[in-house]
Amino acid sequence: MLFRLVFSLVSMSVLLLDPIDAMSQDMLRNVDLNSPDMSTAEMTRAEVEALVKAAPLDASGQRSADLHGKRLSHLDLSGLDFSGGNLHLVKFNRTSLKRARFDRAILNQAWLIDADLTEASLAKASLLGTQMQRAKLGGADLSGARITADLSGASLIGATLSGADLSADMRNQSMGLMRGVLKSADLRNANLSGANLSRADLEFAKLQNANLTNCNLSHADLAGADLSNAKLAGADFTETDLASALLPSAAALEKARNLDKARNLNQARRSP
Repeated sequence: MLFRLVFSLVSMSVLLLDPIDAMSQDMLRNVDLNSPDMSTAEMTRAEVEALVKAAPLDASGQRSADLHGKRLSHLDLSGLDFSGGNLHLVKFNRTSLKRARFDRAILNQAWLIDADLTEASLAKASLLGTQMQRAKLGGADLSGARITADLSGASLIGATLSGADLSADMRNQSMGLMRGVLKSADLRNANLSGANLSRADLEFAKLQNANLTNCNLSHADLAGADLSNAKLAGADFTETDLASALLPSAAALEKARNLDKARNLNQARRSP
């Protein structure tokens, strides 16, 4: 009886440590990314373009296409304007979306695994529960976006996430801790000034030369992350996990807030 109780408690603690990661892994484990549902398109580029152009105007005079649940994987949709559109549950796996516009679009629970969004604009877009593992977002604009997406292994070199909200949704935890996941993501030279990364997962992320000015990093996981030459003025490190993280110079750290309240600071490494 005691053994079963201990085993149950340990199992529960493992699940509670990182439920969003467990949930994402379970989703991918049960999905065949090579299946027709995940790797084919039910429309051509010409058909998608025609649907977008025929979309009704919204209150601001912008067109907002409804592509809810469409299968659009492996297409070349670069340069199209999906601004304000309903893209809930759309499958864009390995789709080319270079320089496409998704400003204010709803991309909740969409699939963009290995998608190419180089220099795309997703300003103020909604990316809740979105699967974006290994997506290419170099130079993309995600300013002001709400993001609880899985961006593990994604490339965001030079991307703009100023004012973006990647914090955990503490009001809705029925499916686990929904938050921005940027494990091993490449954020070199990215602009995250004023972003909310509270409780976000940035384990092993590359943040060299990133702008984290006035960024909320409280309770975030930065274990193993590389913050060398990062700008940290006003960044809040309350309860931030810095185990094995590579931190910038002492001069840069002096401008950060609550660094003394970070976890595992004694295990962090310092840049020369």
